[in-house]
Amino acid sequence: MELVLRPWKMDDLENLVVYANNYKIARNLTNKFPYPYTEEDGVRFINYTLEDKTAHIFAIEINGEVCGGIGLHPHTDVECKNAELGYWLAEPFWGRGIMTQAIKEIIDYGFAKIDINRIFARPYGSNIGSQKVLEKTGFKLEARFEKTFFKFGEYEDELVYAVRKEDY
Repeated sequence: MELVLRPWKMDDLENLVVYANNYKIARNLTNKFPYPYTEEDGVRFINYTLEDKTAHIFAIEINGEVCGGIGLHPHTDVECKNAELGYWLAEPFWGRGIMTQAIKEIIDYGFAKIDINRIFARPYGSNIGSQKVLEKTGFKLEARFEKTFFKFGEYEDELVYAVRKEDY
């Protein structure tokens, strides 16, 4: 299996829309990731990744096929040494260790290329798979906030996981 993290391009639109239009994926992400996921959503997202110079957002490609996305979003002000990690993977690719490898690569990239000392992620309390992959890649649970997220008519706990440069 050959995993590549690379910039998004408009040629990725078809795969993006096919794989992103999945309730099981959208249910674990912010409302910026819509469901249903349309071609217009895909065009808007790809254009955003190409235009926003502060975000570091990559397509996940497996054996030449785009099947997900991963990115670091540096914060500003007093949080300027922090970047938030976001990611998703197409359902047919779950359970193969792909996200573990992708997260390790984005951590290496983040600490080498961005002036940060902490990368954090905020999975939902019900997203056990995401919690496991974060723990497997060196993230530690820093906090749990009860019922802070509201998605698809339900409250979700917010977990805060982080990895620090000096510990990685």
